[in-house]
Amino acid sequence: MLNIKACYCIICGILAMPICHLWHGSFSNPAHSSHFTAKIHISQCSLKLKINIPDQTQRKMASSHQTLLFPQTISQLQAILYTSGLHQDPDIAHEIITNGNFKDSHLILERFGGSVAGFSSIWNALIRSSIARDLPREALLIFRAMRRTDVVPNNFTYPFLFKGCAAIGDLKEGQQIHGDVVKNGLDRDVYVQNTLMLFYGTCERIASAHHVFDGMSLRTLVSWNSIVSACVDNSEFLGAVEIFVKMRDCGCEPDETTMVLLLSACGELGSLNLGKWSHGQVLEKGLMVNCHLGTALIDMYAKCGSLNYARLVFGRMCERNILTWTAMISALAQHGFAMEALDLFCKMKAKNLVPNDVTFLGVLCACSHGGLVKEGYRVFHEMECVYGIKPTVAHCGAMVDMLGRAGLVKEAFNFIMNMPAKPDAVVWRTLLSACSIHNVNDQYGLQEKAQIVLLGLEPRRTGNLVLVSNMYAEGGMWEDAEILRAEMENSGLKKIAGESSIEIGRSVFKFKSGYDNCAKCEGVYSLLNGLSLHMKMVGLEVDA
Repeated sequence: MLNIKACYCIICGILAMPICHLWHGSFSNPAHSSHFTAKIHISQCSLKLKINIPDQTQRKMASSHQTLLFPQTISQLQAILYTSGLHQDPDIAHEIITNGNFKDSHLILERFGGSVAGFSSIWNALIRSSIARDLPREALLIFRAMRRTDVVPNNFTYPFLFKGCAAIGDLKEGQQIHGDVVKNGLDRDVYVQNTLMLFYGTCERIASAHHVFDGMSLRTLVSWNSIVSACVDNSEFLGAVEIFVKMRDCGCEPDETTMVLLLSACGELGSLNLGKWSHGQVLEKGLMVNCHLGTALIDMYAKCGSLNYARLVFGRMCERNILTWTAMISALAQHGFAMEALDLFCKMKAKNLVPNDVTFLGVLCACSHGGLVKEGYRVFHEMECVYGIKPTVAHCGAMVDMLGRAGLVKEAFNFIMNMPAKPDAVVWRTLLSACSIHNVNDQYGLQEKAQIVLLGLEPRRTGNLVLVSNMYAEGGMWEDAEILRAEMENSGLKKIAGESSIEIGRSVFKFKSGYDNCAKCEGVYSLLNGLSLHMKMVGLEVDA
């Protein structure tokens, strides 16, 4: 086997290239060496042969160590850089931290110590590397270490820190960093402000996000998208639409991200007219309906009750990914088209697309709504045994709902007792609701068991208490029902009123259960009372 020196001589002889160019080329193309250690040996040979390696090549050597795993390799690299006089070059350390793994980054900072630790770019690279590797808490520890030095953070430091705080939902830590931003005079930097809005939106502090947005002297497209995203994340859907209109009035053109957020808000509002208007904005701006936008359109139309429009968008899409198929399957499931959802699921698999956990959840919901118990069991088994997807509480809850709707309450209870995930309150509430319909007399004793577990998990949830109280009343246990109602009243617990809405023209009217004390509602109720009286006069039954 040829050694490194022999290989070097042969390559030089064949290519007749200047020596320094050969070294540069060797590190420019990773295909010339399958392992970084070989490159270390080559560079050591070059030093022994007194070959001058240009600084640019040295940097390529540093940035080529993406696959390093062992500290001894870092020591080799450090020795070479010390020998070549580049050990104090911050660009070299930056390249190593950016391209290496996290442990390597720590080792580089420790080994190079004072020679590079005085540069903010090195600390920023460490923080960014931690966030990129989904280690937000490590990034915060690095920032604390940075603050113990004389290095001053800059506008490249804070955005990644706010992203890290948002990822773990650490409001207190983020607020402290916000204070540090103000102290360093960077609270007016647009990049810092954008991530600050993202942080406050994720931590459910929408008022703070609005405060940052209102105080911005310069707003980029990212700024508008950040505040719209914060509104959607905090269920301020009308606010998101209003900000979009304000954005258009200010002359800022929306992009794909903006429209996806807007369509999401329209879907949650259930306003078909507003959703169509948003779709029109997409077409007006000439945005291509790709997988991302198409999926958002399907989801919006499905939530607004227009399954035909969802089908139309799906049918016209030139390219579809797993998210697109999943959205369409879920839309069919929501509207009760169980067999069509299963057929679409089969077509998706025929195109060699691998379903994910959300896809299976949509299919299981379709089986639940369609009463397809046998198919539901088959899909559940396929998910775990064929695709290796471990069932979550949501999947198991869909199975319990399917069995409960079919009246198989005992089978649903047995499924809960043997389900792979720990059942939560939603699962037990689903079983209890099924018992209230199919097992009023509680012949299996399941109702009492589900009731005890549910109230133990959520003792102060008014919906649970009302459900149990109604079951007492339906079973003729009036005294127990009255006692439970009295306990709710004494504890100050009130059931949240049911709400429905209807869209007429371009207006959405909302109604709450009970009497709405407003001028418009008085006219509506007066008309309803008149219709009710007329129906009674002609002999029609009226459902009070």
